[in-house]
Amino acid sequence: MAEGTAFETRQGRKSLVSSNLTASARHMHRRILHYLHKEFTGLHEAAFLLAGSAFLSQVLALFRDRLLASSFGSGVELDIYYASFKVPDFLFASIASFVSVTVLIPFIVDRLHENNSTEAKKFLNSVFTAYCATISLVSIIAWFVMPYLAGVIVPGFSADEQTSFIVLSRILLLSPVLLGLSNLLGSVTQAYKKFFVFALTPLVYNFGIIVGIIFFYPYFGLPGLVYGVVLGAFLHLAIQLPVLLKIGFFPKFTSDFDFKTLKSVILISLPRTLALATDKISLLVLAAYGSLMVAGSISLFNLALNLQSVPLAVVGVSYSVAAFPALAQLFRQGNLEEFKSKVETAVRHIVFWSMPSMVLFIVLRAQIIRVLYGAGRFDWNDTRLTAASLALFALSVVAQGLIILFTRAYYAGGKTMRPLIVNAGTSLVTIILAYLFMNCFTSSLFFRQSLETILRVKDVSNTIMLTLPLAYSLGYILNAILLWYYFVKDFGGLGYAVLRSFMQSLTASVVGGFVTYFGLNLFENFLKLHTTIGVFAQGFFAGAIGIIFIIIILKLFHNEEFISVSEAVGKRIWRNKTAVVEQNI
Repeated sequence: MAEGTAFETRQGRKSLVSSNLTASARHMHRRILHYLHKEFTGLHEAAFLLAGSAFLSQVLALFRDRLLASSFGSGVELDIYYASFKVPDFLFASIASFVSVTVLIPFIVDRLHENNSTEAKKFLNSVFTAYCATISLVSIIAWFVMPYLAGVIVPGFSADEQTSFIVLSRILLLSPVLLGLSNLLGSVTQAYKKFFVFALTPLVYNFGIIVGIIFFYPYFGLPGLVYGVVLGAFLHLAIQLPVLLKIGFFPKFTSDFDFKTLKSVILISLPRTLALATDKISLLVLAAYGSLMVAGSISLFNLALNLQSVPLAVVGVSYSVAAFPALAQLFRQGNLEEFKSKVETAVRHIVFWSMPSMVLFIVLRAQIIRVLYGAGRFDWNDTRLTAASLALFALSVVAQGLIILFTRAYYAGGKTMRPLIVNAGTSLVTIILAYLFMNCFTSSLFFRQSLETILRVKDVSNTIMLTLPLAYSLGYILNAILLWYYFVKDFGGLGYAVLRSFMQSLTASVVGGFVTYFGLNLFENFLKLHTTIGVFAQGFFAGAIGIIFIIIILKLFHNEEFISVSEAVGKRIWRNKTAVVEQNI
C-alpha cells in the first residue's frame, strides 16, 4: 500500500508539473499572440518598439559580420559574397520598391478610412498580381544576362572569381522576390499599426543568414552563404502571414485589375524607384572601383558600412517608419501644421540620438572594430582600415537618418519628384567624387598623406580604399542638406526648436567625445590592451564616461528631447512596476 501510495504521489506531482508547464506554455502563447496583433498608435511607443527590434537585429547582424570576418578575413571569398548582392539589390530597389510600404500605405489608409475594406482588398490583389508577374520576368532575364554583367560589375575579378560571382548572384535573385512580397504585406500590417510583427522581420532575416554561415557553408561552400540569405528572406515574409490571415487581408492572384489605381501607384512610385535605383547604382560603381583595388577592399567597405548602419537602423528608420502612417493620414486630411509638427519632432529625436552615436563611433572606432571583428583571419591591417572606414562613414550618420525621414515625408505628401532629383544628383556626385579621390590619392602626395594622417593609418597598406567611404559620406551629407533646404521651401520652416536641439546635441556630443578620448588614454595605463576583454573594457568605460557627460550637458540645457525620452521611459518603467505589483497581489 505504501509503495502504491508513493507511486500515486509521484504520478500526481508529475501531472501537476505537466499541468503547470502546459499552463505556462499557453500563457506564453497568448502573450505572443497579443503582441502580434496589438496596435501601437503612439509615435514614441511605436518608435521605441521598432528601435528595440532594430537594435536586436543589428546585434544579430554584428554577430553575422563577425562570423564572416573571422572566417574569411578581407579576402577574395568575402569580396565575391558582398559583390554578388549588387544585382539582386538593384532589382529590389528598381522593382520591389513599387510595392514599398511608403508607396502603398497612403492608398490602403485612404480606403480603410472610407470603411471600404472590399476596395482595399481589390487594390492589394491587383498590386500583388502585377508585382509577382513583373519580378518573375525580370529575375529570369537577369539570370540569363548575369555572365555579361560580371565583367562590368566586378572588372577586377579573375575569370574563376567572376564565375563564382555569377553562381551566387543567380541564387540571390530569389531574395528580391521574397523581400518584395514581404514589403507588400508589411504595408498592410503597418496600415493596421501592427508594428510588432513588422519589427520581427529584420530579426528573422539575420537569423536565416547566420544559419547559412554556421550550417550551410560547411556543406555547400560559398553558395551556402547565400542559401542562408534566401532562408532569411523567406522568414521575413512568412512571419507576417498569421497576422494577415487574422485580419483577412491575405492577397490573392486576380484577373480583375484596377488599372486606374495601378497606374497611380506606378506614377507615384516611379520617382522613388528611380531614386533608390540611382543609389544602388552608386554602390555598384563603388564596388566596381573596389574590385580594381587590392583583394579585400569590397569586404572592408561593406563591413564598415554595415556597422555604421546600426544607429541608422535603430534611430532614423525607426522614427521614420513609426511616423509615416500618421504623416500620410495628416496630409490626406489637409492638416499641414500638424504634419510639419510630426516631422519636426522626428527630426529633433533623430538628431538627439544620432549625434552622440556619430561622435562616439569616430572616437571609439578602433576599439569597436577590434572587439567586433578582430578574430580569426581578420588581421591588424584589416582592423585599422575598417576602423578608418567606419570613422568616415560615421560622418554621415545624422545625414542618413534625416534623408530617410524627409524622403518619407515627401512620399506621405505624394511629392516624389523632389527626392528623385536630389538623390539622383547626389548619387552622381558620389561616383564622381570617388573617381576624383582615387586619382588624387595616386597623383597627389599631399592628399594621400593628409588622409592617412587624419585617420592615423600612415603605416597601413591599401589605404586607397578609404576614398570610397569618404565619397559615400560626402554624397549623403550633400543629399541631406539639399532635402532639408527643399523641404523648408516646399512645406514651410520647421521652427527654431530644431536648430536649438541640433546645437545642444552637437555641443553635448563634442564634449562627450573629448571626454571619451581622454578616458581611452587614462584606461590605457590600467588595462591589458593585447586582449579582447581589455580592449572592450577600455572602450566601454571611456564611452560610459563620455555618455554621462553628454547626459549632464543635455540636462543643463534642459534639452526637450532628453526630457521627453526620460519621461517616456519613466512612465514605461512605472507602468511595468505597477503591473507586477498587481499581479503579485
